[in-house]
Formats: sequence, structure tokens, C-alpha cells
Amino acid sequence: MENNITKNSPEKIYELTLKNNYGALIRLLNRLGRIPADFDKKPLLDLLKHENEIIRCLAVKNLAKLGDNALVNVFINIVEKDNSSSVRREAISAIGRLRNSSNIQILFKFLGDSDPEIILQAIRGLLVFKKDKDVQDRLNKLDNHPNEIIQDIIKKEFRNKFSNGFNPTHITSPNFMKNTVVHGDVREVLKYVPKESVHLTFTSPPYYNARDYSIYLSYKEYLAFLKEVFKEVYRITKEGRFFILNSSPVIIPRVGRQYSSKRYPIPYDIHPLLIKMGWEFIDDIVWEKPEASAKNRNAGFLQHRKPLGYKPNPCTECVMVYRKKTDKLIDWNIKQYPKNIIEESKINGDFVSSNVWKICPTFDKTHSAVFPLELCNKIIKYYSFKGDLVFDPFAGSGTLGKSAMDLNRFFFLTEKEKKYFDRIKENISQNNLLHITNFIPRFLNIEKFREVLK
Repeated sequence: MENNITKNSPEKIYELTLKNNYGALIRLLNRLGRIPADFDKKPLLDLLKHENEIIRCLAVKNLAKLGDNALVNVFINIVEKDNSSSVRREAISAIGRLRNSSNIQILFKFLGDSDPEIILQAIRGLLVFKKDKDVQDRLNKLDNHPNEIIQDIIKKEFRNKFSNGFNPTHITSPNFMKNTVVHGDVREVLKYVPKESVHLTFTSPPYYNARDYSIYLSYKEYLAFLKEVFKEVYRITKEGRFFILNSSPVIIPRVGRQYSSKRYPIPYDIHPLLIKMGWEFIDDIVWEKPEASAKNRNAGFLQHRKPLGYKPNPCTECVMVYRKKTDKLIDWNIKQYPKNIIEESKINGDFVSSNVWKICPTFDKTHSAVFPLELCNKIIKYYSFKGDLVFDPFAGSGTLGKSAMDLNRFFFLTEKEKKYFDRIKENISQNNLLHITNFIPRFLNIEKFREVLK
């Protein structure tokens, strides 16, 4: 079938062009597949002037399949003169795919383009000749390029000192941390935790001055506290593994009718701090709650309906997904595990396909803001393997620990408030009756935690 398409395509291209049948022409160009060396190039060359940029882009893509270095000037002309970024990118990619050393100087020229995608395609073409001294010198000069993706590629290709092979310590974690809950300030506890100990952290930080257990003199002090904690979380996280942060804006009520309330955009202010310390942003998940569970903010607007007075009820929280920065792909992390663990950890049945998770909130007799078990279960299943160590620096009522035990992971929790520490002990102890494990849950203060290190 494909051979017939290729054989008759020059005539068909002319026919569809004359009929202005864009849809059929695009389908044909997408289906050409492998093109023989004696293919009539003229119809494709004519399409390089077509008004539709998708058709021009596909014409370039198919011309590139010929591997004909005589077309290089055609491609150069497109990069220099076409007004479509996607067509220009396809043309510079076509030059690179020729893999001809006579084109090195041409690719050098486009390293100074204003479109980072053009530069990236030129880099890809030049990496074929990575061992060439001139190529090395020119690409190394991009080490300080303003574009972060270009920086990352140069670092990976020329600065990477680490092996992409097997790391036997990647799936292991310290035994003294497994199924352990520590009562104390997380900043003090983490001083005793070795680097790269944890596979996954999922937490919800205390809300700024919204609860009696999270009072700070200023919002600046609050953010500085979180920065200090999450910097340590970065240190103890395994290479390329995940940190997931659940937070939402918080409203501080007004002190009197003549004053306004203050709303703090916590997740948006934390985000740049995390990026700066090395976390790579991966995804944003929206946790949607039933509106009935939200604080009513629009009662006044319901009465007066005046512009500027609208205040929606907050029914969502942000679940922000970050990965510890590395030049290794996620496939590398997965390949560190034996096949049986990978198979046993697969998500069976239904899963949430969008980034909107509809989960009802949970209420606890002791803690006023707790994780729903369903939320913890999803995070643990989607972002860890069986036998991994998961961490919550602000453990609250210990839901993450319960979820970890249910899903055959180990947990490490810290909690500063004594009443919540006692509640974790109650919850985990009840849960442990249903599980047989070599690591019976331990509940320690900092002094006892220090002792287990000796």
C-alpha cells in the first residue's frame, strides 16, 4: 500500500495542489513514508512556497528523507527567509540529518539564531561530530547561553561526570529511617539524615498564621522557614526522584470592618524558591473539593451583586510536582529496579488521566487539616515503587504513613506538635495490626532518634 502511495504521489501532489485540497494534501504528505532516491522532488520543492505552513513543513520533512546534500542550499534559504518558526525548525533539522561534515560551518552559523529551537536543532546536528575539536569549542561557548534548555544539553554532553548506568544504592534507604516517626522540629531532625536517602516526599506545609500551630511574625519569615526545610528535602532526595507539595492560598481575616482581609498566594511564592534550589517543575495537579466543604466567601456578593465585590469559594488546592534536577531521564530511575518490583508496582485498573483530581476532604478528631487517604494513595502509587521510602516533614495525623504501609512502602515522618505526634502513634499503631513487616513502627523523640544512629 505504502509503495503505491509513494509511486503515485508526485502526480497526486500536483492534483491536490490544483484543487486547493489542503486536508487531502496534508494526509498524503503525512503518509509518504520512506521515499526512494529517484523520487520526483519537484512537487515537494513547489510546495515550499505554499501559503499553508503545515504543508510547507511537511514538504521539508519529506525532502529531508532523500538524504540529498544538494538540497542544503534549499534548506538554508528556508531557515533564513521563511516566516514560520516550525518550518524553519524543520529545515535546520533537515540539514543536521544529512550528517555531512561539510555542513558544520552552516550549523555554526545558526547557533546565533534568535529562536532557541533553531539553536537546539543546530546543536543536535553538530553533536554527530562531537569529537571534532572545533565543534567542541563552539558548543562549549553555549555553556552560559540565556536559554536553560540549551545550558542543560551542553552540560549533559560536555560536563556530565556521572554514569548513566546502574546505581546499586538508588533503590535502598537507611534502615534506621524505615517506618519511623520523629517528634521534633524537622530542621533539627534532618541534620541527622544522610543525603539521597528518600525516594518520595509528599507534604502539606502548615498554613501561614491560619492555625494555632503555625504562627509566624511575618510572611517573609514563613517563606524562609519553608525554604530552609525544602532545601534539606532536596539534599536527602534520591537523584531524579520526586517532591510533591500540596498547598493553597490562605486568607488572613481582617482585624476590623475598616480594614481588608489579606490573601497570601503560598504555592506561587514557594515555587520560585524551589526552582532556585534545584527542583525541576514537572506538573501541576488541581485537587478539587466539593463546594459545600469550602468556606463561603460570596455571601455578600450574593446580596449586592456589585462589580469588584465578587469572591469565589475556594474549592481547590495546588498539588505541585517537582523532580530533583538531573540530566538523566525518568527511564533511568525506573531501570534501577528489578523487573519483579516494576511489575508489582504497576498501576492496575483505572487511573486519573487529567490533572484535576476530585477528592473529598477528610476530617480528624485531633488535626484540623489532614490529607485524605485517597490523595496519599494516588501520590504514592504514581510516584514511587514498592519498598521505597516516602517522607512527610509535616506529618500531621500521619495519613501518609498509613498509606505507605497499605501500599508496601516504608515511611519516615516528622511532626513538631506533641498532640499530633500522639495522634500519629494512635493511627499508625491501629494500622500496623493489619500488616506484617520487618520494620515495626517506631515513635521517637530527637534524642532517641540520635541514639539509633550510633
